Amino acid sequence: MTDQSYTPPEVWTWQAESGGQFASINRPIAGATHDKPLREGAHPFQLYSLATPNGVKATVMFEELLEAGHSGAEYDAWPIRIGDGDQFGSGFVEINPNSKIPALLDRSGAEPLRVFESGSILMHLAEKFGAFLAPSGPQRTETLNWLFWQMGSAPYLGGGFGHFYAYAPEKWQYPIDRFTMETKRQLDVLDRQLAERPYIAGDEYTIADMAIWPWYGQLVLGRLYDAATFLDVQSYTRVMEWAERIDARPAVQRGRMVNRTFGDPAMQLHERHAAEDFETRTQDKIGEAEV
Repeated sequence: MTDQSYTPPEVWTWQAESGGQFASINRPIAGATHDKPLREGAHPFQLYSLATPNGVKATVMFEELLEAGHSGAEYDAWPIRIGDGDQFGSGFVEINPNSKIPALLDRSGAEPLRVFESGSILMHLAEKFGAFLAPSGPQRTETLNWLFWQMGSAPYLGGGFGHFYAYAPEKWQYPIDRFTMETKRQLDVLDRQLAERPYIAGDEYTIADMAIWPWYGQLVLGRLYDAATFLDVQSYTRVMEWAERIDARPAVQRGRMVNRTFGDPAMQLHERHAAEDFETRTQDKIGEAEV
């Protein structure tokens, strides 16, 4: 162990950024830092997000609804560039006082309704369209069990393992060991759950899969933290099979692209306003048009 001993003060005070990636956007207070109204489009649903795992949950849900024929689920998706602090703009804070993506403005009813927290967005849309969540009974309960499992577990993967393994300014053995152990335990939970069923909550694809796949599916597919070898993800064979099955869904492939501002330009659709945008407005197409 190379960690140095740290004695916490009697009262903690914020004196400086902690270092590492994303340190500049972390602060111990809430609220807006600047005036910035949100843009709005023509569709009933206005999504403000970024293609992080939590953001991908919402865009996959919208694309799955449209794929299933729910034309009322048309949406506009606007990027919230968290590295630039867009989440602290006044308009975004009005929709999500917690300043986290994704956030949704539902204008389909008599009054606009704000919906924040990715699990709440999934439930709201599932209930509104009667899709990907049973209306009652044991299947609904099992789906919600796993939806809330994800909401409680993923912070240990992202803010825990991901932070200390990939983003912290120094590599400390204790937190890496601690959160690696927990991440592998969670993968084992999923692997055992998938032993006798094709999807997380049973025989049907549900919002539980949409919540869990962007984190754990993409982790085992090698898309998060460059940690697939370190975590020996190939040993979780059922999770791998499930992850690949969902990755092949056309709606999931589209959902991954929406509000993506990094990586392969062909996978970046910064804004989404119509189905045609996937063919005409990805960053590689925009770059070609500007040449």
